[in-house]
Amino acid sequence: MSNTNNASKRKKVICDLVNDPIYVPMKEKEMASFLQVAREDREELKAVLQELLAEGKLMLTAKGKYMKSDGSVLTGTFVSNAKGFGFVEIEGREEDLFIPEDKTGGAFHKDTVQVTLLPGHSGRRQEAQVIRIIARGITQVVGTYEKASENFGFVIPDNGRLAQDIFVPGEHSKGAVSGHKVVVEITDYGTDRKNPEGKVVEILGHLNDPGVDIMSIVRGYELPVEFSERVMNQAERVSREVFAADCEGRRDLRELQMVTIDGEDAKDLDDAVSLSFDGEKYHLGVHIADVTNYVQENSALDREALKRGTSVYLVDRVIPMLPHALSNGICSLNAGVDRLALSCLMTVDRQGEITDYEICESVIRVDKRMSYHQVKAMLEDGTLVERDGEYRQYAGLYPMFLLMRDLSALLRQKRRKRGSIDFDFPECKIILDREGHPVDIQPYERNVATDIIEDFMLAANETVAQHFYWMELPFVYRVHDVPDEERILKLSTFINNFGYYMKSIGKAKAKVSSEEIHPKEIQKLLAKIAGTPEEPMISRLALRSMKQAKYSIECTGHFGLACQYYCHFTSPIRRYPDLQIHRIIKDQLRGRLSEERILHYRGILPEVAKHSSETERRADEAERETDKLKKVEYMEDYIDECFDGVISGVTSWGIYVELPNTVEGLIHVSKLPGDYYYYDESKCEMVGEATGRTFKLGMPVRVRVEGCDRFNRTIDFGFE
Repeated sequence: MSNTNNASKRKKVICDLVNDPIYVPMKEKEMASFLQVAREDREELKAVLQELLAEGKLMLTAKGKYMKSDGSVLTGTFVSNAKGFGFVEIEGREEDLFIPEDKTGGAFHKDTVQVTLLPGHSGRRQEAQVIRIIARGITQVVGTYEKASENFGFVIPDNGRLAQDIFVPGEHSKGAVSGHKVVVEITDYGTDRKNPEGKVVEILGHLNDPGVDIMSIVRGYELPVEFSERVMNQAERVSREVFAADCEGRRDLRELQMVTIDGEDAKDLDDAVSLSFDGEKYHLGVHIADVTNYVQENSALDREALKRGTSVYLVDRVIPMLPHALSNGICSLNAGVDRLALSCLMTVDRQGEITDYEICESVIRVDKRMSYHQVKAMLEDGTLVERDGEYRQYAGLYPMFLLMRDLSALLRQKRRKRGSIDFDFPECKIILDREGHPVDIQPYERNVATDIIEDFMLAANETVAQHFYWMELPFVYRVHDVPDEERILKLSTFINNFGYYMKSIGKAKAKVSSEEIHPKEIQKLLAKIAGTPEEPMISRLALRSMKQAKYSIECTGHFGLACQYYCHFTSPIRRYPDLQIHRIIKDQLRGRLSEERILHYRGILPEVAKHSSETERRADEAERETDKLKKVEYMEDYIDECFDGVISGVTSWGIYVELPNTVEGLIHVSKLPGDYYYYDESKCEMVGEATGRTFKLGMPVRVRVEGCDRFNRTIDFGFE
């Protein structure tokens, strides 16, 4: 806490300093002296200066002195491209800056850089030039080692954004041979004419060894796998059962009939639901594992959970946020045992309105652990309970499941009425054998049981967020901003080609403000196109026009759900923001939110929200990459076979086709038959110059599998 406050005060002093008209620019060492920073605070000062540079409040002169930014220098993150050019992402700026190949200034992928804008545009994107590298973003690279001679070798990066191989002197190869997957530490970032140089610090195994492919992705995304001995020792010391003393001061809900409903293979059960009906109103309980009772703030367990941010669900493994002793043990709401929880008890009328609620600490006991499959089977065939021995044991729960189905439909109808957007694209589960090879790709089934849990969790998340918003306390919200004007206008222009339009924009409006767009307009559009040939195409473009949801200390609303208040409350075992807000909720319930405590939360929550958003994106990317890898491996057994699919993407270099099992491949523009084709961006289609034949999103096609590239994780299709 003191470190956070010190850094905050130091940052304020520096901000005041650079705004002083009599301020004379000074180097870091001089600034440290001016501020009378003790020797042990030098690293802290350096971190604050880097933060101010990243925020664009400071700039560095050519001589390395700090000055107040005049706005001509911007700070952001460099994203490289294998072709040599790159982009710079700047927080708060809608569009990235384009960095030409000769203007990268030696920047490496993920470096924090300062740029200046260049006059003119290349196409429609603003160009810029890197003028300074503030901090390196990547220190290690995962790739495949290729031995060139006895004296040296190269590491070919797995990350396709890295344009150059890493040169490795023989004495720094650690005995790696060609084909080894390795982790190489960069010792020299090189130049435009000279490869980066590094040393091998870890050999993951040969690229054909089982599990090495996934582990390479894990290391490439710097996902922490093993827990430290200190963290494991803390987890092992946690109680394995709930004692009477633990229940003091809690609402005793052990007599409530309640269940967990999860996937068949789920082991960390962090949410349970209960429901009754009194003839007029539903009484819905959403009960969430009280993980904060076992993970104390700033403990080794808590710091590790914050660092990880989220559990990561890869195709062959789960990398948990918390050790299994907690996530699968005392924090898991296993049936038949007492568990500590935070409960959101809601009263819902026949119109789906939540008319009353209470948030409390509780002690619960789940009656049955149910799977989605079991609940779906019971609700789709009401006689199943009586005639099937497997389900007879659940006969006492059947009336509650019927109530759950009815209330779920009410809540969903109410959400749709206000404009909540529901994209229903197919997802899949990849089945692996013992050696890690994919043997099947199965679609994830969305059904009445998954809807029940989704609807109840959304109701609890909204209720908790609204409660704390009006209390004006520091909190972490889940926000989803309105779409960019340019993307909405592009979507509007595109759908006009098919005779559709969004009411608030109009049929021929030249300019649109994103503030005019209500999610109901997107929802109505999806309803209009349902069942039409253009539905897949327009649905995908509508999704691409959306922004990415994130965590924030500001409650700016959730566009996709069409609600003003939303947070993540329901998964503290696998998401750190949930764990964090549970801590705030308990402090409020116990009357511990003193002014000092509130200031503490105001100090730490911005970084918690930012870091949680970053780790969530990292986890999503790693999950997508492992899925892509295994899909490529799966399709290797189907070379030269033909499949029906639909066009899922159209670009200037070709068309992407998605098969029913969600596998996606590319037909390169050079392979499109019978004509020379060009890309019409305004209509998002490929057009034959002489014939006028078009290929557009959603069009059914039949393709042949021509090639699979595991290294680049790509599949090549051709027409049958």
